[in-house]
Amino acid sequence: MLEKLFGFDSKVTRVRTEILAGITTFLTMAYILAVNPNILSAAGMDKGALFTTTVLASALATLLMAFYAKLPFGLAPGMGLNAFFAYTVCLTLGYSWQFALTAVLIEGIIFILLTVTNLREKIVDALPTTLKNAIGAGIGLFIAFIGLQNAGIIVNNDATLISLGNITSGSPLLGMIGLAITSILLIKRVRGALLFGILLTTVIGIPMGLTHLDGVISAPPSISPIFCQFQWDQIFTKEMVVVVFTFLFVDMFDTIGTLVGVTTKAGMIDKNGKIPHLKQAFLVDAIGTTAGAVLGTSTITTFVESASGVGEGGRSGLTAFVTAVCFLLALFLAPFFLAVPGAATAPVLILVGLMMMSSIKKIDLLDYSEAIPAFICIIFMPLAYSISDGIVLGMISYVLLNLCCGNFKKLSPAMYILAVIFVFKFFM
Repeated sequence: MLEKLFGFDSKVTRVRTEILAGITTFLTMAYILAVNPNILSAAGMDKGALFTTTVLASALATLLMAFYAKLPFGLAPGMGLNAFFAYTVCLTLGYSWQFALTAVLIEGIIFILLTVTNLREKIVDALPTTLKNAIGAGIGLFIAFIGLQNAGIIVNNDATLISLGNITSGSPLLGMIGLAITSILLIKRVRGALLFGILLTTVIGIPMGLTHLDGVISAPPSISPIFCQFQWDQIFTKEMVVVVFTFLFVDMFDTIGTLVGVTTKAGMIDKNGKIPHLKQAFLVDAIGTTAGAVLGTSTITTFVESASGVGEGGRSGLTAFVTAVCFLLALFLAPFFLAVPGAATAPVLILVGLMMMSSIKKIDLLDYSEAIPAFICIIFMPLAYSISDGIVLGMISYVLLNLCCGNFKKLSPAMYILAVIFVFKFFM
């Protein structure tokens, strides 16, 4: 039965191992239950409803991964994508969160079509490897920058744009304490280090007057304030096209990078270099994003933290099933997760940013035709406060520089097409 439901193979793993792996994956992912409501509520969404929706969307997508793709991966609202949703689309560009949710829904539907028709893999092949690696690193810097802002560690300065805040008191001090605690836990390789970092920092915030806890267990808040809240009157505008494309682009490479990285670590790639059930995993990601938009949250993606469960020996969908069950149990802990202050989740944003920076090691920094476009992509994301601008400028510079230098073999027809489309973005 386990083999039929989850692809479980008793020759490769054991039930006990899969259960422990599923719990481990949940512990390393559970910080999203505190972080996602904090980030998306900045766009004006109901924080309590966001908690319930984050749990339900994560559990649903992870269950699909368990039963359909039969892979040991957990899914939840993606870090970086939720930041783009709240801080770029809503706060910087000025669109409503209903507009952003509509963009996520459209993205999910397009992803389903791209996956079914096998176009998703072809689009990925059209982009240079250097930029694929640069995107992850750039998003890492962007996330870390947001974390520093949320804690008040980095603040606005009219003379220099930004500067260091007062880190000797209040929220900035709690953020620095949390950063130190979480860093030590990571260095000591404590399982669930990010979650435990949030917990300890939240507790320290009580005597500092920054954590206000009103109970621990209660019925989950209603999702009605954000359920099916779409803005249909702007779906055919050029603004919607740009936002949808950015969600689509970032989610695509986030998922691909995670699946390739984690399956490689697990030794699950076959002798031909193929990932098992890749199409099914892509489809789960796409369906999860579509369902998540209906429930009221940003793009759902496969979490790189799934590597922790794989490291514990998880090899089948049973691991994902256990992770999903843990998410559902957490549904009744809303008062605790909603009491977590922004300063307690900021260290996680900073350190997840570090983790995402690891892809920069794959960029050939001695080849300037590769390094300069990658650097432009990375640096413009935090400084322009826009993931999409970083990607667009990185792609345009890659094609332009290599074209001018005569490196025609590096460029494919699809790259030229994408670069031209991106140039038009600035005239739309």
